[in-house]
Amino acid sequence: MASDERGETLIELLVALTILGIALVAIIGAVAASITMSDVHRKQATAGAGVRNYAEQVENYVAGTGYSACAAASAYAAGTVGYAAPAGYTASPVSIRYWSGSAWSASCGTDTGLQQLTVAVSSSDTRASEKLVLVLRKPCGIGSSC
Repeated sequence: MASDERGETLIELLVALTILGIALVAIIGAVAASITMSDVHRKQATAGAGVRNYAEQVENYVAGTGYSACAAASAYAAGTVGYAAPAGYTASPVSIRYWSGSAWSASCGTDTGLQQLTVAVSSSDTRASEKLVLVLRKPCGIGSSC
Protein backbone atom coordinates (compact mmCIF):
# COMPACT_ATOMS: atom_id res chain seq x y z
CA MET A 1 0.00 0.00 0.00
CA ALA A 2 2.80 2.41 0.80
CA SER A 3 4.11 2.18 -2.75
CA ASP A 4 0.73 3.34 -4.15
CA GLU A 5 0.90 6.68 -2.31
CA ARG A 6 2.59 9.32 -4.38
CA GLY A 7 3.86 12.44 -2.64
CA GLU A 8 6.14 15.33 -3.50
CA THR A 9 9.81 14.68 -3.28
CA LEU A 10 12.26 17.06 -1.69
CA ILE A 11 13.61 18.05 -5.12
CA GLU A 12 10.13 18.97 -6.40
CA LEU A 13 9.52 21.12 -3.31
CA LEU A 14 12.88 22.91 -3.72
CA VAL A 15 12.19 23.61 -7.41
CA ALA A 16 8.72 24.98 -6.61
CA LEU A 17 10.08 27.20 -3.81
CA THR A 18 12.86 28.48 -6.09
CA ILE A 19 10.38 29.41 -8.82
CA LEU A 20 8.10 31.15 -6.30
CA GLY A 21 11.08 32.98 -4.76
CA ILE A 22 12.27 34.26 -8.13
CA ALA A 23 8.75 35.44 -9.01
CA LEU A 24 8.41 37.21 -5.65
CA VAL A 25 11.75 39.00 -6.07
CA ALA A 26 10.74 40.14 -9.57
CA ILE A 27 7.39 41.46 -8.32
CA ILE A 28 8.95 43.32 -5.38
CA GLY A 29 11.61 44.80 -7.69
CA ALA A 30 8.95 46.02 -10.12
CA VAL A 31 6.95 47.65 -7.32
CA ALA A 32 10.07 49.35 -5.94
CA ALA A 33 11.01 50.65 -9.41
CA SER A 34 7.46 51.93 -9.91
CA ILE A 35 7.54 53.81 -6.61
CA THR A 36 10.94 55.33 -7.40
CA MET A 37 9.90 56.43 -10.89
CA SER A 38 6.68 57.91 -9.54
CA ASP A 39 8.70 59.97 -7.07
CA VAL A 40 11.08 61.16 -9.79
CA HIS A 41 8.18 62.09 -12.08
CA ARG A 42 6.46 64.07 -9.31
CA LYS A 43 9.69 65.93 -8.59
CA GLN A 44 10.25 66.67 -12.29
CA ALA A 45 6.71 68.04 -12.58
CA THR A 46 7.23 70.25 -9.53
CA ALA A 47 10.61 71.45 -10.83
CA GLY A 48 9.07 72.17 -14.26
CA ALA A 49 6.30 74.27 -12.74
CA GLY A 50 8.84 75.96 -10.48
CA VAL A 51 11.19 76.94 -13.30
CA ARG A 52 8.28 78.43 -15.28
CA ASN A 53 7.23 80.43 -12.21
CA TYR A 54 10.81 81.59 -11.71
CA ALA A 55 11.01 82.72 -15.35
CA GLU A 56 7.73 84.61 -14.94
CA GLN A 57 9.13 86.39 -11.87
CA VAL A 58 12.27 87.33 -13.84
CA GLU A 59 10.12 88.75 -16.64
CA ASN A 60 8.03 90.76 -14.16
CA TYR A 61 11.20 92.02 -12.49
CA VAL A 62 12.70 93.14 -15.81
CA ALA A 63 9.43 94.78 -16.91
CA GLY A 64 9.35 96.75 -13.65
CA THR A 65 12.71 98.50 -14.17
CA GLY A 66 14.84 95.55 -13.10
CA TYR A 67 16.76 95.29 -16.38
CA SER A 68 20.51 95.65 -15.86
CA ALA A 69 22.76 96.38 -18.81
CA CYS A 70 25.59 93.84 -19.12
CA ALA A 71 24.35 92.16 -15.94
CA ALA A 72 25.85 89.02 -14.50
CA ALA A 73 23.53 86.04 -14.12
CA SER A 74 23.50 86.65 -10.36
CA ALA A 75 21.62 89.92 -10.99
CA TYR A 76 18.56 87.73 -11.61
CA ALA A 77 18.94 85.49 -8.55
CA ALA A 78 15.72 84.04 -7.15
CA GLY A 79 15.75 86.27 -4.07
CA THR A 80 16.45 89.39 -6.13
CA VAL A 81 13.49 88.87 -8.46
CA GLY A 82 11.16 87.85 -5.63
CA TYR A 83 10.87 84.12 -6.34
CA ALA A 84 10.71 81.55 -3.56
CA ALA A 85 11.38 77.98 -4.65
CA PRO A 86 9.06 75.21 -3.38
CA ALA A 87 10.17 73.41 -0.23
CA GLY A 88 12.94 70.94 -1.04
CA TYR A 89 14.00 72.76 -4.21
CA THR A 90 16.59 75.38 -5.11
CA ALA A 91 16.33 77.99 -7.85
CA SER A 92 19.25 79.73 -9.49
CA PRO A 93 20.31 81.54 -12.63
CA VAL A 94 22.68 79.28 -14.57
CA SER A 95 24.15 81.48 -17.29
CA ILE A 96 23.61 84.67 -19.23
CA ARG A 97 24.53 85.58 -22.79
CA TYR A 98 24.32 88.89 -24.62
CA TRP A 99 23.13 89.73 -28.12
CA SER A 100 25.93 91.32 -30.12
CA GLY A 101 23.77 92.24 -33.08
CA SER A 102 24.47 89.04 -35.01
CA ALA A 103 24.93 86.26 -32.40
CA TRP A 104 24.72 85.41 -28.70
CA SER A 105 27.99 85.97 -26.85
CA ALA A 106 29.19 85.09 -23.36
CA SER A 107 30.89 88.47 -23.00
CA CYS A 108 29.11 91.79 -23.04
CA GLY A 109 30.62 94.50 -25.20
CA THR A 110 27.92 97.08 -25.71
CA ASP A 111 24.52 96.20 -24.30
CA THR A 112 22.01 95.98 -27.16
CA GLY A 113 19.03 95.48 -24.87
CA LEU A 114 18.76 91.70 -25.28
CA GLN A 115 19.98 89.07 -22.84
CA GLN A 116 19.56 85.30 -22.93
CA LEU A 117 19.20 83.97 -19.38
CA THR A 118 19.12 80.31 -18.39
CA VAL A 119 17.43 79.56 -15.05
CA ALA A 120 17.13 76.25 -13.22
CA VAL A 121 15.11 74.69 -10.42
CA SER A 122 16.46 71.48 -8.85
CA SER A 123 15.28 69.15 -6.11
CA SER A 124 17.56 69.00 -3.08
CA ASP A 125 18.11 65.25 -3.60
CA THR A 126 19.22 65.93 -7.22
CA ARG A 127 16.65 63.53 -8.67
CA ALA A 128 15.04 66.26 -10.74
CA SER A 129 16.33 69.39 -12.41
CA GLU A 130 14.63 71.58 -14.98
CA LYS A 131 16.17 74.43 -16.97
CA LEU A 132 14.54 77.13 -19.02
CA VAL A 133 16.11 79.64 -21.41
CA LEU A 134 14.43 83.02 -21.68
CA VAL A 135 15.24 86.14 -23.62
CA LEU A 136 15.10 89.39 -21.68
CA ARG A 137 14.44 92.59 -23.55
CA LYS A 138 15.15 96.02 -22.16
CA PRO A 139 11.75 97.57 -21.60
CA CYS A 140 11.04 100.74 -23.54
CA GLY A 141 8.85 103.31 -21.93
CA ILE A 142 8.31 107.02 -21.71
CA GLY A 143 11.61 108.74 -21.09
CA SER A 144 13.78 105.68 -21.72
CA SER A 145 16.26 105.46 -24.55
CA CYS A 146 15.87 102.20 -26.47
